[in-house]
Amino acid sequence: MKKQSKRSRKDESLAEKRMEEGKKPVKYSRAGRGKVKMVMDEWKSNKLHSGSKKGPKVKSQSQAIAIALSEARKAGFKEPKKRR
Repeated sequence: MKKQSKRSRKDESLAEKRMEEGKKPVKYSRAGRGKVKMVMDEWKSNKLHSGSKKGPKVKSQSQAIAIALSEARKAGFKEPKKRR
């Protein structure tokens, strides 16, 4: 039997609590949500670029979310899998 880290147990208890309230369980890590929030704040202030900083600015919200999730995955956070 594997030993669970404190963070995963905390996330599991949060998921169970949300299920009792009739809400969907959280599928991703708390740190990953912070990364997504940072990228979305960049997008709202019109400073988010696709690719490098010289690339064109991101205008659509769905593209900003895709960039945020991609960056969170690269950082090693638990995020939902990419849709195919």
